Amino acid sequence: MKRLRDANIPADARTLGGVLRHKAEKNGDKTFLKFLDREYSYREIQEISNRLARSLQEGGLEKGQHVAFMIDNKPELLFLYFAVAKVGGVCVPVNTAAKGELFTYYLTQSDSTVLISDSGLVDRFLTVQDQCPDIGKLIIVDDGRPASDAIRAALRPEIAEYEDLLKASAEDLPGDIVRSRDLAFLLYTSGTTGPSKGNMEPHEMMVSGSLDHVEYFGYQPEDVLYTCLPLFHGNALNTCALPALIADATLVVSPRFSASSFWQEVRDNGVTQFNLLGAMANIIWAQPESPEDKDNKARMCMMVPVPDFAREFEKRYGLKVTSVYALTDFGGVTFLSPEHPPAKWKSAGQVRDNMTIAILDDDDYPQAPGVPGEICVRCDVPWVTAQGYYKKPEATAEARRNLWFHTGDRGYLDEDGFLYFVDRKKDAIRRRGENISSYEVEQIILGHPAVEDVAAYAVSSEMSEDEVMVSVECKKGHDLSHEELIRHCAANMAYFMVPRYVEFVPALPRTMTEKVEKYKLKQSAQGRLDQIWDREEAGIVVNRHTN
Repeated sequence: MKRLRDANIPADARTLGGVLRHKAEKNGDKTFLKFLDREYSYREIQEISNRLARSLQEGGLEKGQHVAFMIDNKPELLFLYFAVAKVGGVCVPVNTAAKGELFTYYLTQSDSTVLISDSGLVDRFLTVQDQCPDIGKLIIVDDGRPASDAIRAALRPEIAEYEDLLKASAEDLPGDIVRSRDLAFLLYTSGTTGPSKGNMEPHEMMVSGSLDHVEYFGYQPEDVLYTCLPLFHGNALNTCALPALIADATLVVSPRFSASSFWQEVRDNGVTQFNLLGAMANIIWAQPESPEDKDNKARMCMMVPVPDFAREFEKRYGLKVTSVYALTDFGGVTFLSPEHPPAKWKSAGQVRDNMTIAILDDDDYPQAPGVPGEICVRCDVPWVTAQGYYKKPEATAEARRNLWFHTGDRGYLDEDGFLYFVDRKKDAIRRRGENISSYEVEQIILGHPAVEDVAAYAVSSEMSEDEVMVSVECKKGHDLSHEELIRHCAANMAYFMVPRYVEFVPALPRTMTEKVEKYKLKQSAQGRLDQIWDREEAGIVVNRHTN
């Protein structure tokens, strides 16, 4: 695959702290980070993170210690990531929606000994501190919602204030503390079908993956990369924040995703590249067309996965859609770059250097080009992929059986080696001998002008086989009947794909990273199927010959 830029990082700077030091020396007072009305230069971030690192080290943080974060999007989170990385600690970002048992699980399973929390979220820890005795220190970041004196008095760990950590020297720490093979992060997967797994990600993995983003997509120093995804998530961190740093570019961070303010933020900040993950692309596309749609400087938008409306999206907003295939559990695998043939626009691109892809059947035998199977990958060089699941050797061994990492995703390779995503294996629906892609069902239903978003999934029927069910969120001001939706489906998909069960919901449940939580929908629906609209009960017959 053609690299569009050479952004080589010196061998002695292939750690997070090393990259920041190298870029601060190169770019000095150039703005690296924008957040609301605040701006920080490359040099400022280097100095701030040095102060924090020295304070953490003086406060007892040692190489290899695990530090948990309960912080919403803000500059302080990035500063602290770099600071912990410089000391050699391991960052453990926690989804800020976590509470109770889930929060306890993250803190205990990760063996975290320090928690850094927004002041407005400290009460979350208070309720679980009895189950988390290893948390010996709590660092509080003021987010404008101060923890009460009563809460502070009830906390048992040693308490430190973020502002006090900034009083240390801004001099660099010794450069030989951390090696590129050392762990930088434990990133937890969504865990929608079982306990979340902590993915062990070394410095080299994060540096090399971000470097490939810069080189394959051709990011330049004049680019402005934007993210509104949470920085506790790998997408915001590894496909936006770190690539912006490596590209000598500027990063714009928004507190959260808002469809109503998205394009205004893009225009106001001169954004040239942004990412849309999952439902975000559907939500943006569903906004009413405007004469201002092309009034932006964006030249690239990464979509994962690439939706059916991608080419129309390009024309409407005057940009180029790119994509990747990547997993927190493994790392970046493929890139669909601006230079790839237009005919390949629905693919996830070609494999990056030093990676190999195989499409395997259920017995781990290879499939022919064009035939779907499980996407399996491996890497030919060390330390550029996740190193397994923390304290889960059996799960690690199962995922990496026969020397391949088994992604749990289904897809196929075409004759030219371009990867096409089909579905999650666990989201695939098998009905009356036919394998049905829930993704394809969703894409067709999204083509109806009244549909805002949709989730398709399997439920068990009275015959104990899979039946297709969809939960549909309609656009505001639009009405849609069950019968009309079925007519749309019957006209646009194979008969065996047409949903049997349909429900309309005010909003689909989503994670903080805008992924639809299908397991919640499925659990809810399975116990009340007799109350949900049923196409067969309504007497609507759909077969091979239905028009």
